[in-house]
Amino acid sequence: VQLQASGGGLVQAGGSLRLSCAASGRTFSSYTLGWFRQAPGKEREFVARISRNGSGTYYTDSMKGRFTISRDNAKNTVYLQMNSLKAEDTAVYYCAASVYLGRSDSRAYDYWGQGTLVTVSS
Repeated sequence: VQLQASGGGLVQAGGSLRLSCAASGRTFSSYTLGWFRQAPGKEREFVARISRNGSGTYYTDSMKGRFTISRDNAKNTVYLQMNSLKAEDTAVYYCAASVYLGRSDSRAYDYWGQGTLVTVSS
């Protein structure tokens, strides 16, 4: 599966952005989908994941209540709605697909999008 992330940009602290990740291929619904991010000078970190049918979601604690992951299997697209953005949310955000269930480590994700930059100004 090939992934293409979009929706990043410059936003003021407290604002919102919605990231999208469109996938090619006919087996989109077979994958757990995740969002990761990498801030300058830092390691890539897990943000959120969603199960194959969208019924299950999981977030890093610092994103709970602010970020929402969702997917539309009919459109082969996964989304990340980000609210109440903070300067520390500035990073390149990546979508990724995994054949595994319930995994948050990047090693479990075999397919990655190219990343989209989110910059939050304070």
